[in-house]
Amino acid sequence: MPGPEVLLYGLPLAFLAGFIDAVAGGGGTITLPTLFFMGLSPAQVVATNKLLAIFGSGSATVQYWRKGHVDRALVVRLIPLALLGSAIGAYLVHFVNPDAFRTLVGVVILGVGALVLANKSFGLEDRYPGLTARTLALTLPGTFIIGVYDGFLGPGTGTFAMFLFALAGFNLVRASGNARTLNFATNLGAFTFFLIGGQMVWWIGLPMGLANALGATLGARMAMLRGSAFVKWMYGLIVLLVSARLFLG
Repeated sequence: MPGPEVLLYGLPLAFLAGFIDAVAGGGGTITLPTLFFMGLSPAQVVATNKLLAIFGSGSATVQYWRKGHVDRALVVRLIPLALLGSAIGAYLVHFVNPDAFRTLVGVVILGVGALVLANKSFGLEDRYPGLTARTLALTLPGTFIIGVYDGFLGPGTGTFAMFLFALAGFNLVRASGNARTLNFATNLGAFTFFLIGGQMVWWIGLPMGLANALGATLGARMAMLRGSAFVKWMYGLIVLLVSARLFLG
């Protein structure tokens, strides 16, 4: 078991991860390797990461929610599907090797990022039509698939969710707010599951969670202050980080 000195680099990295995740997703690409480097077992890494992630995603959700950047009517309908998908994804891990899909998902997320960045107007204006049949036909199955991916593999879940909401017509700030809220729900569900398993390293997860929450608060406020153009730039950076995480394993 590592000593308290690991928090000297764990706390600033958790803060950075919270900032990045609140803007464009992908914070796990920083926190997961950090926890591994600390010397935790794989089970402890996954469980402790969910502990600190609920702090960051919860903090970001509060910021976006308070400023009206979360479409509550839509998100409330999507959360049950995200939780169901996440549970199914976690179950599938026992039968299918996730490593077989890492490269494929890395290619997909690079393609998604290229589409977002190549289309100069994508996500910069809010064109969300409301709870139309088309909106639900896109977001309901899309959320379920993202939930399955989150439970099965994980990296880039928030980034995929942002793309889904942007496709539905939200600008990237509102897409980020919706994605963080959805991600908070799935994190909370996973946290409950891992809590029963008893693998969380609380003395690491709690202080890193607070640092993650502070970073997420700043990140969410920066995204809302700077607007969709800033979020789009950050989104491109996160696509590269997540892809590298998937390709390198």
